[in-house]
Amino acid sequence: MDKKVYNRIKAVLAEQGKTNKWLAETLDRNINTVSKWSTNKMQPTVESLFEIADALQVDVRSLLVSTKQH
Repeated sequence: MDKKVYNRIKAVLAEQGKTNKWLAETLDRNINTVSKWSTNKMQPTVESLFEIADALQVDVRSLLVSTKQH
């Protein structure tokens, strides 16, 4: 069974040329936590998701995988 992908944190970081380490330092979070978010092994809280969006200067919705089929 394929692992469900809920967030696009890794993709948005890559689009901006930023790393997990950068995000961890910016948010003052453990690098392992950020890594788990980026690989969808663990999901950030809603509050953390907004902090991530703020750090990356993106709309919080761009960090989530859409549930709508195009």
